[in-house]
Amino acid sequence: MLDELSVIAERFSARETLDGRIDEAFGAMRSMGFEALIYDYTPRACIIDGEVEIPSLLKLRNVSGDMHDHWCNREYFRIDPVQRLAMRTSVPFFWNYDPGAKTRISRFMTDDTKPVCDYLREHDMLAGVTVPVHMPRGDYATVTGVRYGVRREFERDAMHVIADFALLAQVFNEAAYELFDDAVLNMSGVRLTERERQCLSYSSQGLSAKEISRIIDRSVPTVVLHIKSATRKLGAKNRTQAVVRAAQCRLLEGTLPY
Repeated sequence: MLDELSVIAERFSARETLDGRIDEAFGAMRSMGFEALIYDYTPRACIIDGEVEIPSLLKLRNVSGDMHDHWCNREYFRIDPVQRLAMRTSVPFFWNYDPGAKTRISRFMTDDTKPVCDYLREHDMLAGVTVPVHMPRGDYATVTGVRYGVRREFERDAMHVIADFALLAQVFNEAAYELFDDAVLNMSGVRLTERERQCLSYSSQGLSAKEISRIIDRSVPTVVLHIKSATRKLGAKNRTQAVVRAAQCRLLEGTLPY
């Protein structure tokens, strides 16, 4: 499989678009017995209160077109049992929405998650394998292969290829990540001025407004104004929360000299 992955990686590189690389991944997954692909990415796994974040990228292959609307706009993604498990593990796992099945997502299937369960059952998307991808800077993605219908042999077949599928998912995610643009990488949509970013960055180091004013050669009221403005834009309650949200959205990277 390693030799095959090298070939697949070369095929990824040969494709110049994100959709092209997703098509390559889907083709490789189909050879493993999967019939649909779901790929999502977000710069942060959850928002400040611990709630699952809506992905900034959701790509589907051989999946009903309305899934994007349900998972992103109607926020099914937040209550998806597969995502709730994927956030908590780095190990690939098999899942099954058949009412009689017992898999690792069973403990997350509650009255709250019923809309997700109903949708997937109605669309015959009952079983699959998901690979969580937790990246060094807090990025988060999942690569999911789906098999339609209930087939008893699928779990056995899926577990037989799960290691190879996990390797494929990692190689694919790296290839996809290379083509992400700023809109995908910064899902917050917040635009801070250079001074606002600078003041928040110094705040993240524990500096007071007075100390920051000396460093940037501006008055204390001006520093306070920048921090308050950034806090408002970020929808934060206070300076501490603003710093955390700005860091999660990567708005402070490369702000200060090192």
